[in-house]
Amino acid sequence: QAQLEESGGGLVQTGGSLRLSCEVSEYTFNNLQIMSWFRQPRGKGREFVAAINWRAAAIYYAEFAKGRFTISRDNAKRTVYLQMSALKPDDTAVYYCATDSQYRGNFKLDWEYDIWGQGTQVTVSS
Repeated sequence: QAQLEESGGGLVQTGGSLRLSCEVSEYTFNNLQIMSWFRQPRGKGREFVAAINWRAAAIYYAEFAKGRFTISRDNAKRTVYLQMSALKPDDTAVYYCATDSQYRGNFKLDWEYDIWGQGTQVTVSS
């Protein structure tokens, strides 16, 4: 079983919505400190989208995500969600969930994360 497994990506029209899911293994969930979503457009690096600090229940969003994307969690299902609405073609990317097993507070920096899902493709057509 993978430590993180994303699902829910697909093809939607501009203005549409998608809900991405990240299922977390029991082992990883029991030690969770930070849970984040990143995205990677074709030919570009990974970009921070949103994060939850598990202990403080604090939520952080990239500027482009505010008002359109919502990160949430369901502890019983060991799942983190990213609800996306008002989607634009610029949102097209592979979306990843990730966690940092040695979290020190640098949640926006992709190189600080050591556990990643395989990614799920989101494509927004015009």
